[in-house]
Amino acid sequence: MIALPQHTSVLIVGAGPSGLMMAAQLLRNGVQPIIIDIKQGPTSQSKALAVQARSLEIYRQLEVIDKVISGGKQAGGLTFNVDGEPLASIALKDLGNTQTLYPFIHLYQQSKNERTLLEYLTTACCPVYWGTTLISLKQNKGTVEVTLQNGDTTHSLTCDYVIGADGAHSMVRKQLGIPFGGDTYQHKFYLADVKLASHMNGDTVNLFMAKKGFAGFFPMPEDSSFRIVASLPDGLENKEGLDINDVLPELQSITKANIKIEQVNWFTIYKLHHRMAGEFSDGRCFLIGDAAHIHSPVGGQGMNTGLQDAYNLGWKLAAVINGQIKQTILASYAIERMPVAKELLGTTDRIFNVISSRSWFNGLLKRYIVPNALKLIWKSEKLRGYFFRQVSQTGISYRDSKLNLQLGNTSTHIKAGDRLPYFEIFDEKKKTNTDIHTWCSKPGFTLITLGEIPEAYLFTLAKWITQDYQGSINFFHLPPSNTNWHIFDAFEVKAGMRKALIIRPDLHIGYLNDIVDIEMMNNYLRNVVGFIKA
Repeated sequence: MIALPQHTSVLIVGAGPSGLMMAAQLLRNGVQPIIIDIKQGPTSQSKALAVQARSLEIYRQLEVIDKVISGGKQAGGLTFNVDGEPLASIALKDLGNTQTLYPFIHLYQQSKNERTLLEYLTTACCPVYWGTTLISLKQNKGTVEVTLQNGDTTHSLTCDYVIGADGAHSMVRKQLGIPFGGDTYQHKFYLADVKLASHMNGDTVNLFMAKKGFAGFFPMPEDSSFRIVASLPDGLENKEGLDINDVLPELQSITKANIKIEQVNWFTIYKLHHRMAGEFSDGRCFLIGDAAHIHSPVGGQGMNTGLQDAYNLGWKLAAVINGQIKQTILASYAIERMPVAKELLGTTDRIFNVISSRSWFNGLLKRYIVPNALKLIWKSEKLRGYFFRQVSQTGISYRDSKLNLQLGNTSTHIKAGDRLPYFEIFDEKKKTNTDIHTWCSKPGFTLITLGEIPEAYLFTLAKWITQDYQGSINFFHLPPSNTNWHIFDAFEVKAGMRKALIIRPDLHIGYLNDIVDIEMMNNYLRNVVGFIKA
């Protein structure tokens, strides 16, 4: 093992997707963390499979998106079956067309996500200290003292900040004494990664419902490979040494199909929980991912929510450590992310209870109500769009956060706190096609001005940013033109009007105003965000 230093700015406990993304975000913003994990090394076994559009946008910023896309595949559709009979089928490809560059659900195993992020860390010379356990944690006024153990060796380390990304049994959370309220679902479940010899559509998610239980078949990127998640048959809860052959008869009964399994890559029994930490932060310590919230696998939300936790906290923590922004900004992490986790917990819990319940009433729901509701939703473009925004997590907004400032009266649809919508742009200056997310791809905030603005004032804006914010803010201007009028329409900028947007590093709109005014923007950056005067 590489020798640990005596002090670090950030200790990340846990090298799952959330912890690795946290490290990647810190590195991207110029902070070198230390990351440890109790495991002996990366694992090929992982429960999460779906990568949503919002996560793909994050990977694009990290410049690893090509690897993620090429290593996975799109979910083509979903079929809802009851007692073996397909009652509703919906198409998932290009579901969120125009809403994002990635209008689909991407199937890319958690283990692949971890390997991609590990490669990013390796390129940045940031190793993971495997086989290392957090033994104790003590917060002082300005630092956190931790004791780590690797084999027979213990090591004392002081940290400016500690990130608990160590899962449902988080030692960081336990050391902080933060409660983890919630419950465990009644029944046990099994997960199997298999290669099927029998025919099944290779890009369609198949959900099978029956009185005895349920089973979901999720296509994996590899040919004829599927992840099966299903309820454990009655009478097998306490049997040891279970394998796929023990559950296969009931699986065939639920699907009413002759399921032939050619190869089993992984088989595990587990219980599902829905829990949430009472606090996401305590002093200089923060919880992200499963250490902060766990829920059912409905909708493929868990891993993606953890990635976004890290995305939200990473730039804020780096800005504090780099002396750019006051420490008070860190309080916005819990304020913004706890409502997201709470709403997700409630939604997935309600849906999963319907799916897993064996009551006669839920049986009627699954046979008659759910299939017809799905068909009805898919007939409406508006409802399909709403469904995609919820599943893809592109619809998550921080409008209620005090970190954002909305001024003026003309924006009724897009507001401060919303994710910056995706728009293609013709760059009038460079005479090339690009998109608004590319404009915000560099670390730091981004100022975007819309409308007719004199060249002299644009120069004044650029000079102000350079002198007062020294590389912390990027600047782009979009003048009116026939090719870009769709952006002006979206932001409700009429002829002769202007608009100023300040985009946060996590692609959420922090500031929105009908007036392009340096004093107003300076007030936002200094007094709302907390930028420290250089």
